[in-house]
Amino acid sequence: MTRRISWTLLAVLVLAQICYPLTTGATRAGLTVATVVLGWLLSVGHALLSRGPRVAAALVAVATGGGFAIEAIGVATGVPFGSYDYSGELGPKLAGVPLIIPLAWTWMAWPAWLAAVRLTGGSASRASGNGATVTGGSGATAGLWVRRIALATVGLAAWDLFLDPQMVAEGYWVWRDATPALPGLAGIPVSNYLGWLLFAVLLMSALRPLAGPAVEHTNRRDHPMIALYLWTYFSSILAHAVFLDLPASALWGAAGMSVTAVPLVVTLLRARRGGDPGREDHQPHRPGVDATR
Repeated sequence: MTRRISWTLLAVLVLAQICYPLTTGATRAGLTVATVVLGWLLSVGHALLSRGPRVAAALVAVATGGGFAIEAIGVATGVPFGSYDYSGELGPKLAGVPLIIPLAWTWMAWPAWLAAVRLTGGSASRASGNGATVTGGSGATAGLWVRRIALATVGLAAWDLFLDPQMVAEGYWVWRDATPALPGLAGIPVSNYLGWLLFAVLLMSALRPLAGPAVEHTNRRDHPMIALYLWTYFSSILAHAVFLDLPASALWGAAGMSVTAVPLVVTLLRARRGGDPGREDHQPHRPGVDATR
C-alpha cells in the first residue's frame, strides 16, 4: 500500500510539473503552490507509511518547522541567505514567509536523505544470517555518518541552483543585494547558496537522532522517493534548458545535483544488473509496519 499511494502521488506531482511551462501568471503561481503541497504530502506520507509516526514527526519538525524558522530569521535579518522579500503570489504569509515555503524544504529533504542512505550502503551495520548485527568500528561508523550527511546536504542544497533562478524569474521573491552572484545567475547572491548548505547540514544532522534507526535503511518501499529525486534532477535540467529559457541554471543545477544524482543512477544500475531489488536485507521485517508495503 505504501508504494501504491506514493507512486500515485508522484504521478500527480509529475503531471503538475509538466503543466508548469504551459501556464502563466496567476495560474502558474497557483500550480506552484499545488505542486509544493503535493510534494510535501508525498514525502511526509511516505515517511509515515513506510517508517511510522516517529519518522514522519521528525521530518516535519526538522524540515517543515526548521524550514519556517530559518526562513523567518532570513526575512527579518538577512542571515544566513542574504536580504530578500517574498511577493504575495505564493499565498498567505506568516512572519513574512509564505506558508508553502517550509513545505518545499520538506518535499526535497526526504528524498535527498534516502538517496544519501542508498549511496552509503543503507546502514552502518548489517544483519548477519542468524539475525544478529555485525557492526563496523567507531571510525567506520563516523566515516559513514560524515559521508551520508555530506551527500544528503549537497543533494538538498544543490536543488536550489534550479529553484532560486526559476522562482526569482517568476517574481515570487526578490533579493535586495544580489552581489556577488554566480556567473550566469544574476539576481541571486552567493550567500543564498551558502545559507542553503548551512541549513541543509543542520537539518540532515538532526534528522537521524530524532527519527531513530528506521531512517538508516532503504528498500523497495523507497523506490518512489528515489524516483522523485531523479525525476527532479533530470526534468529540471530539461525544463530550464528548453522550456524556461534559463540555460545557466540548467548547467549549474546539473553540476550541483550530479554529486548525488549521478552516483545514485550508477548504484541503481549496478544493483539492477546484480539482481539487488533494493537491499531489503539491510532491514529486518517488522510486522505491522512492513505489512503496508
